[in-house]
Amino acid sequence: MEEIYAKFVSQKISKTRWRPLPPGSLQTAETFATGSWDNEENYVSLWSIGDFGNLDSDGGFEGDHQLLCDIRHHGDVMDLQFFDQERIVTASSTGCVTVFLHHPNNQTLSVNQQWTTAHYHAGPGSPSYSSAPCTGVVCNNPEIVTVGEDGRINLFRADHKEALRTIDNADSSTLHAVTFLRTPEILTVNSIGQLKIWDFRQQGNEPSQILSLTGDRVPLHCVDRHPNQQHVVATGGQDGMLSIWDVRQGTMPVSLLKAHEAEMWEVHFHPSNPDHLFTCSEDGSLWHWDASTDVPEKSSLFHQGGRSSTFLSHSISNQANVHQSVISSWLSTDPAKDRIEITSLLPSRSLSVNSLDVLGPCLVCGTDAEAIYVTRHLFS
Repeated sequence: MEEIYAKFVSQKISKTRWRPLPPGSLQTAETFATGSWDNEENYVSLWSIGDFGNLDSDGGFEGDHQLLCDIRHHGDVMDLQFFDQERIVTASSTGCVTVFLHHPNNQTLSVNQQWTTAHYHAGPGSPSYSSAPCTGVVCNNPEIVTVGEDGRINLFRADHKEALRTIDNADSSTLHAVTFLRTPEILTVNSIGQLKIWDFRQQGNEPSQILSLTGDRVPLHCVDRHPNQQHVVATGGQDGMLSIWDVRQGTMPVSLLKAHEAEMWEVHFHPSNPDHLFTCSEDGSLWHWDASTDVPEKSSLFHQGGRSSTFLSHSISNQANVHQSVISSWLSTDPAKDRIEITSLLPSRSLSVNSLDVLGPCLVCGTDAEAIYVTRHLFS
């Protein structure tokens, strides 16, 4: 992989996301958004990587991402997603959900829409009103789903003032993250190691399915769905383990992969190359997991400055009854095939890597060391 460029931005970065490319576009990603946390003033910012990595006049590499615009954000940015090319949705530690609109003609961001009391412990209007952090948001235009520390799930629609649907006591514990499985179905992960599937076509407040890690109720912090195989889901949690799930069968993960030494904050399948997966952690590391099967006899080695250590995968269920050709490489349980190459992408470990995003050959991540790292050459 080519050089990864760092820019120090004087704020702790909690979230980083690439702006989606227009459908059918052949460009590479060049604009990303960041959100900050734990600063006196927090911001949502939009950056451009422009002519990145070109030789400058001195013969050195330019790695300076340019700030296009920013706007103050009330509270910590707990999650951030692009709704479309122009709009960004954020989740705040104040319980507020905000839609920001980017105006490319004069490079500004403005508040387009807000649900200020989306998440709360005691209701608005009650004397003991207290907000609850909104911990996760997922967008599927025109819908926005949010989850929070209050165990509540909201289904919003852009340009509608009221929630279309609220599941008030969806969870007695904190909901940490949410993703769409199929359009009416979402999947949440919580602080006691459970995955729950919710179907918005059903009226009740009960999940249609619950999966969980047996034994220790390890909090799960992040979830991502395989882009092509909607039944395959990856999660990460407080113990740093990577879990791969097949929601069609069983209630336990298909495999548990020993990973980071501290909390795993985010996991992302590569959107167009899903045999590749990326994780980041409180331990300051950012990893690229390669499960592609076209590499002959690849051993499960971890590469970092010449140091290698083998990784273990515990396969829990037997996939023999599923047609072999459609099995995702992440569900393969044949020990000979069960080899994953892991590469550490950051030069040295420092403070927590809180967020990452991948699009095409480009990766961005943000850290508590007030740095944003970008590479445009993931697979070279």
